Amino acid sequence: MAEKEASVFIVDLGRSMGRQRHGREHSDLDYSLRYFYDKVTNIVFTGRKTLLVGVIGLRTDKTRNHMQEEGGYENITILQGIQNLQMEELRRLPEQLKTNETESGDAISAVILGVDMLMKHCRNLKFIKRLYLITNGTGPLDPDDIEQTAGQIKQNGIQLTVLGVDFDDPEYGFKEENKPHQKRENEQALKRLVELSDGVYGTMDEAVEGLARPFVKQTKPVPTYKGQLRLGDPNAYDTAITIDVERYAKVMVRKPPSAHSYVVKDGAPSQRQNAEEADGLADVRVAYSYKIKDDDAPTGYRDIPREELAKGYEYGRTAVHIAESEENITKLETEMNYEILGFIPQENVERYMLLENSNMLVAQKLNDKAAIALSSLVHALFEVGSVAVARFVKKDMSEPQLTLLSPHITQDIECLIENDLPFAEDLRTYRFPPLDKIVTVSGKTLTSHRNLPSDDLLSAMSDYVDNMSLVNKDTSEERFPIDDVFSPLLHTIEGAIKHRAIHPSDPLPPKSSVLLEPSHLPPDLLSHAQTPLANLIKTADVKKVPPKAKGRARYRDRDSEKPISGLDIDALLQTSSSSSPSKTNKGGAKKTITIDPANAIPEFKRLMHTPDDESLIRAAVHHMGRIIQDLITQSFGSSNYDRALEMLGVVRDEMVQFEWSEMYNPLIRELKAKIAGEELGGDRREFWFLVKRGRLGLIDGEESEGSGVSREEARRFWSLKE
Repeated sequence: MAEKEASVFIVDLGRSMGRQRHGREHSDLDYSLRYFYDKVTNIVFTGRKTLLVGVIGLRTDKTRNHMQEEGGYENITILQGIQNLQMEELRRLPEQLKTNETESGDAISAVILGVDMLMKHCRNLKFIKRLYLITNGTGPLDPDDIEQTAGQIKQNGIQLTVLGVDFDDPEYGFKEENKPHQKRENEQALKRLVELSDGVYGTMDEAVEGLARPFVKQTKPVPTYKGQLRLGDPNAYDTAITIDVERYAKVMVRKPPSAHSYVVKDGAPSQRQNAEEADGLADVRVAYSYKIKDDDAPTGYRDIPREELAKGYEYGRTAVHIAESEENITKLETEMNYEILGFIPQENVERYMLLENSNMLVAQKLNDKAAIALSSLVHALFEVGSVAVARFVKKDMSEPQLTLLSPHITQDIECLIENDLPFAEDLRTYRFPPLDKIVTVSGKTLTSHRNLPSDDLLSAMSDYVDNMSLVNKDTSEERFPIDDVFSPLLHTIEGAIKHRAIHPSDPLPPKSSVLLEPSHLPPDLLSHAQTPLANLIKTADVKKVPPKAKGRARYRDRDSEKPISGLDIDALLQTSSSSSPSKTNKGGAKKTITIDPANAIPEFKRLMHTPDDESLIRAAVHHMGRIIQDLITQSFGSSNYDRALEMLGVVRDEMVQFEWSEMYNPLIRELKAKIAGEELGGDRREFWFLVKRGRLGLIDGEESEGSGVSREEARRFWSLKE
C-alpha cells in the first residue's frame, strides 16, 4: 500500500505580495503561485487518495482558524482543511489566493497553526508530514517562539520548507541589494527556524527555476509474480533446483493520459451533481444493438440480444463457429510456474530482442536460502558469459511467455533481468545486400566499386562521427545523460492538463526549455564539427539536388515534354486501323490509333503523352472502358478480374493526375450500371467488391478540383442499389 502523505501550504496573501519587484512581469504572489500550483497539481494528477493537502492564508483581511481565540493568530485563514484534493476544490483555489489589503499577520503563528493541523489530523498514524511556508518576508514577525516551534516540528517528524521571494541564498548565488531592515531580520529569523528544525530554506528563484524540470512520478514497487524459479522438474528429479523469487517491473513504457469523450450537458450549474457536470460535461455511455436481416420484420431487420451471439473465427473470408463447450481446445491448459529451459552464450542475443519492457527477478524477502541460491546462479551466468532462456506462466490458464534472463550485479543488488523473447510468428526476416561488397550475377565478389565507400570516405565519416560525439573524451561526461532527458510528448500533455485545470480560459504555456534542449544540436558541437563536415562533403562529392518542379502535371503542359533526341516517337509507333479512334491532321491526313487488349496499359500511357488533342484522349479512355468490360464479360469466374482492375486503376490514376474527372466518372458509372443489371456475363458483384476495396470509384472534388462530385456522393456510389 502507498504511504500516506499530508502537506500543508502557508501562502502569504498580504498587500505587499501584489507588487512587482526587480523587473519581473508578475507580482510576488503570482510568481510564488507558480511553485504552489505545480506542487498541488502534481498531487492531484497522481490520483492517489492517500495524498492530503491543506492550505492556510497568511496576512488575510479576515481571521478564520480554530486558534483565533487564543490571541496572536489574527489575519490567518484556513482556506482548506487537510483532505484529499479534487478538481472541485482545485478550481476554487485561484479565487481564494488573491492579495488582501492588510499587512498584519505573523508567519511564525501561521507555522504553529500548520503544525497543529498536521498533528490533529495525522495523530500517531504513519504519515509523511510536510509543511511549506511561501512568503516575501515583509510582514511583522515575532521571533520569541522560534525555539519552541522548531522543537515541535522536529519532535513530530514534520519536514519544514521555507521559500521566500528574493530571499538571500549564498548556495544558489542570489542576494537582494538594498534590502529593507525588517525583511532582513525576518529572513534571519526564518532561517534560524529552519536550521533548528532540520528543514529546507531557499529562495523562490531557485524553486521556480526548478519547475522547468518535469515532475517524474515515483512508483512503489509491487511484485507481479511470487513463486519458484525452477531448473528441472522437482517432481521427477532430486537434482532439480527451485528458488523462491519475486518479480518486479524494471523498465516500463509510460504513456501520456488519453482523452475521453464527454457530452455538453444543458441545465443550470446548481442542478449539477459532480465535478464533470459542474463544467457542463457528462460522461458518454455507449449502447450496442445487434441486428440481422428478417424479411418478416417491418424494417427488414430484427434486433437480437447479445446473449444469442456466437463467436466466429475468421478463416479466409469465412467465419468458422466454435461452440463455447469446445473452446477449451483453443486454450493451453497451463499452470503458474517459471522454468529455465536452457542456457545460451550472451553474444548470441541480438540487441533488438531487448527493446520491450523489462522486469527483474530477486530472491524472496527474508529468505536467506533463496538469496544465496539466486546469487550463485547470477554469478555463474556472469562468469561464463551466458544467459538463461525460460518459460514463464504468470497464473494458471494464462498464455506462456518465453523470456531471457540476464545476470545483473551491482554493489546494491544481484538479480536477473527479464526480457520477453519473440516467437517465430513475431519475426519478419528481410534480406538486404551487403554494404561492404557487391556480388555480381556470375558470383564474383567486388570490394571496390562506385557504389561502395572508399577508404578515404570511411576515414572522413569516422572523423566526423568522432567530432559529433555527445561524450567528452577528456572527462567522459555525457552531454545528454539519461536522467536529464524527458519525453516531450508525455510531459507536454501532462503540463497542458495541469495548467488548464487551474486556468480554464488562459492560453497554454510554452514548452519547457528542458524538453526542447535535446531537439537542437549544441552550437559548440556544430562549430567544432564544421571542418570534418566540409572534408566529408568534399570526399563524398556531395552535390545539391535541383528542386523538384511544383504543381500538378496538366494536359496543356505536355508540349514541353519532348524527347531529348528530338525524334517523334508517336509518328514512329503510329499504326492504322479503321475501327480505332481517329483525328484529322492540319494537312488533311487522317491519323488513327488502336489499343491492343494484350498490351493495353503501355499503349494507353503512351497515348496520354500525345500532342495536344483532347478528343483523341477521350476516345482512348472510352476504348479502355470497352476493353475492361470485355475482360469482365469473358472472365471464367474471377480469372480476368486482376487484369481488369489494373487497367481501371491506371485509367483512374491518369485522370486524377491530369484533372480529367469528367472522362473517368462516366466510365465507372456505366460499369456500375452494367454490373448491377448483370449485363457483363452474369452476376459480377464480386468484381464490384474488388473495385470498392481498391478505392477505384468516382473522382470527387477533394481529389480533383474540377470534379463536381462531393465526398458524400462518392461514398453513396458504392451501393449497387442506388
